Amino acid sequence: QVQLVESGGGLVQAGGSLRLSCAAAGRSLSTYPVGWFRQAPGKDREFVVAIQWKNANTNYADSVKGRFTISRDNAKSTVNLQMNSLKPEDTAVYYCAAGPFLGTVIDGTPSQYKYWGQGTQVTVSS
Repeated sequence: QVQLVESGGGLVQAGGSLRLSCAAAGRSLSTYPVGWFRQAPGKDREFVVAIQWKNANTNYADSVKGRFTISRDNAKSTVNLQMNSLKPEDTAVYYCAAGPFLGTVIDGTPSQYKYWGQGTQVTVSS
């Protein structure tokens, strides 16, 4: 079992930035594909971005391209999400998710991800 923990959420004004981190308790995320999803009140969970473990290829949702950046910090065994130029519509609970060990995630389908964190709230005020 992989226990994921997100951190870095908070309240920010529109146009501001936040950095989320995802860590796995007791292990490294370096050999898992990792994605970020978000869920706003009354809406379905939405794919944000994913990063593969083998070649660090990334896949972004159109709504965040050019504003969000996912990266790995293998020294710290974390996956980070830098969010810039935040908009009120980015307000949501953000979830970190990991795919299978040494596996690949093809797209943003939640069923591809085996492990999920509890989420961290991001609120962007206008």
